[in-house]
Order: sequence, then C-alpha cells, then structure tokens
Amino acid sequence: MKDAVLRKELRELLQGGQAHVTPERALAEIKPELRNVRPAPDLPSVWEVLEHIRLAQEDILRYTRDASWKSPDWPDGYWPGSTEKLTEEMWSASVSGFFADLNAVIDLVQDTSRDLTDQIPHGEGRTYLREILLGADHNAYHFGQLVQIRKLLGNWSR
Repeated sequence: MKDAVLRKELRELLQGGQAHVTPERALAEIKPELRNVRPAPDLPSVWEVLEHIRLAQEDILRYTRDASWKSPDWPDGYWPGSTEKLTEEMWSASVSGFFADLNAVIDLVQDTSRDLTDQIPHGEGRTYLREILLGADHNAYHFGQLVQIRKLLGNWSR
C-alpha cells in the first residue's frame, strides 16, 4: 500500500518517544499529592494540563468522526474548571479518557479504507490528515509543558 509509510510515521508521532516524550513517560510516577499543585500562580497544574490535552484531543477526534459534534467554547471549554480537590477517580478518568481517544485516533490512522488526504465531509475543507497532525502537535507541545511543570515541582527524573 502506497501510504503505509505515512500511516506508520503518523502512528509513531502520536505515540511519541522519538523527538517527544511519550504520554506514558510524561504521566509515570507523578506523586498524587502534586497532581493538582501549580508550581507558580500563573502556571497550570499537571492535572490541568492533562485534562486540557484530553479535552482538545476529544474535540479533534469527535469533530473528525461526527458531523453532529459541537466543539466546546474557546478557550474555556478546553480547560478544566479549577478544583481544590482532585480525586483519584477524576485523575483516572482523565488518564483513561486520554488513552482511549489516542487509541481511537491511531485506529483512524490505521484505517486503510480511508484516504487521509480526503476532506472530512463535514469538515469545512479540512482533511483527516490535518486533524491528525493537529492532535499530534498539540499533544507533543502540552506533554512537554507537563514535563516542565513536573520539573518545577521536583517530580521528574530522567
């Protein structure tokens, strides 16, 4: 198949680990008591960044697959509301939601019945490839930010 290389490269880009930290590594061994701590008043917490990544990825995925999907309001709908108490259930839901949607994006990439350069029927001229790259770029940027926050909190080791 002519586009097998493209699909492989996109999958690897989404999974990270080459030029970018993998999501698994970025989220590994975060001390629960630091998940919702802001390292400075104008910086988000690890959880806020993770939830932002999850919300944006969900929007990109749903927009790509569902003509009836309504994107959240920008920017408030793409960031979690502040919470004083982050529960284990909230954290777990964010982590599992992120990985479920990431796997769904990877499934979209691997679906050889779909030409990734085709325009999304309801996508206002956007292509599947554009949305996949948008999601990969957004995830890589914010997982890098998440690592920097962990460093500021003293919760990162190489």
